[in-house]
Amino acid sequence: MAISVSLLLLLAVLAAVFIRSGGLKIWHAVVCVLLGFLLASTSMASTIDHGVSATADMVSSIRP
Repeated sequence: MAISVSLLLLLAVLAAVFIRSGGLKIWHAVVCVLLGFLLASTSMASTIDHGVSATADMVSSIRP
């Protein structure tokens, strides 16, 4: 558990740095994908899923 939390935090910091730098390369994308997989195995996964679903529903209900 301690190793996965440390790795999760490290990948989150790396993803934030990569996004702020503006240049997303293939290795940066790999880090972001690994971060996603680690987040999916945490207790925050259901909260993230509900938030993304609610956002998608809200965007799909907007009529131009």
